Amino acid sequence: MEKLTNRSRVVVKKEMTFLESIYLPAIFGGMWITLKHFFKRKTTIQYPEEKRPFSFVYRGLHILKRDEQGRENCTACGLCAVACPAEAITIVAAERKKGEEHLYREEKYASTYEINMLRCIFCGLCEEACPKDAVYLTEELVPSQYNRQDFIFGKDKLVQPLGTSAHPKTYKPYKK
Repeated sequence: MEKLTNRSRVVVKKEMTFLESIYLPAIFGGMWITLKHFFKRKTTIQYPEEKRPFSFVYRGLHILKRDEQGRENCTACGLCAVACPAEAITIVAAERKKGEEHLYREEKYASTYEINMLRCIFCGLCEEACPKDAVYLTEELVPSQYNRQDFIFGKDKLVQPLGTSAHPKTYKPYKK
């Protein structure tokens, strides 16, 4: 068989000394590393009391925005659902009825808008794909739950309540 390279390495089997054979230097080296880490600053954060600082580009909980008159911006075009690589968004479109002009901007609106937060990878592609600026990702963490069904967020948890700030970074959406 032919060699793949013309480089060769000489391997030397060196005999261990008595001190090396009882592994005392390795044990003391490991203990020294342990002692150095013992006196370092702790990296654990006591979560409910202390909050970790997030990056400016952090993407968290979704909200569906409203315009200045309090109407929903979402027109159920489905671009956010198509752009979602995790297929976490489900939209059912409906037509606006007479007398609902104060609720929805366009003739078509999302009668059902659901995001499965267990599937969502918080990539922000839904936010970028929305032509009406209806979907925003806030800086809020997704609240923890015990049941899988509680992680499917519908319009009741996603739509921005009336009278809240228009900017998504100052909005505190979900309170239990």
